[in-house]
Amino acid sequence: MTMLTVEHTTVYRYARPVALHEHRLMCRPRDSHDLRLIETGLTITPAASVRWLHDVFGNSIAIASFEEEATDLSFVSTFHAEHFPNEPQKLEVEEFARYLPFSYSVQEIADLGRTSERHYPDPLHRVDLWAKSFVLREEGNPETLDVLMAMNAAIKEQFTYARREEMGVQTPEETLDKGSGSCRDFAVFMMEAVRSLGLAARFVSGYLYDASLVGAEVDEGTEVVGGGATHAWMQVYLPGAGWVEFDPTNALFGGRNLIRVAVARDASQAVPLTGSFTGASNDYLGMSVDVKVSVA
Repeated sequence: MTMLTVEHTTVYRYARPVALHEHRLMCRPRDSHDLRLIETGLTITPAASVRWLHDVFGNSIAIASFEEEATDLSFVSTFHAEHFPNEPQKLEVEEFARYLPFSYSVQEIADLGRTSERHYPDPLHRVDLWAKSFVLREEGNPETLDVLMAMNAAIKEQFTYARREEMGVQTPEETLDKGSGSCRDFAVFMMEAVRSLGLAARFVSGYLYDASLVGAEVDEGTEVVGGGATHAWMQVYLPGAGWVEFDPTNALFGGRNLIRVAVARDASQAVPLTGSFTGASNDYLGMSVDVKVSVA
């Protein structure tokens, strides 16, 4: 068990006072058997009225409404939690799903729905071929977990991590062409790869930490990447084990260093903070994000 405290600060700056419209936040982690929230806080400046709701995936959503104009808009989300990640070696996959290919049961496929469908065009089957190369490495039917872990590790080995501030994600083809991407690009790429094998996948947004490295001096190349802001990874549904976490940015498996805030069928449905304002086109001066994680 790990005791975590996270402070996530986002600040928008404008050249002159602007009218602020509704902003939508996904900042509250998902309580579960592996994460127990002890305390949460949300401070918004200027003052806002906040209402909460659950989206179609069960994520907690905060909607902030404003009455006054401002030159600075800040959101400070904090939480204190206990994390109980599963050990990867304790995963138990149903016997029929231990090897590829396999089919989900009628009951499960009805609820998995579009999470097992491809979301991006792949006209030249480049993503297909990349994914199938891991299946063809061994004769006979390869073990499902072995293929997924090999994919997870290969993305970290074959692609270069590049933090991007732009909204949206690269298509899987763009990630292949560039040989680089952000954490959300790698998550989307692996989602499409496993979906090409008939598996269900979801996008996850949240936080990344490494208890052994927080507050410590580390050698270059040994640290996990994707920290200092929200992080993105993906899940694969495996009968018997449920939704299993894979972080291709860091080749992490099983969710040990990952704190889920939102899960979604597509990356566009798990944006941590969105909103708008009324003002001149050049009023927006920029945004800064800072995430501090402390581990007890």
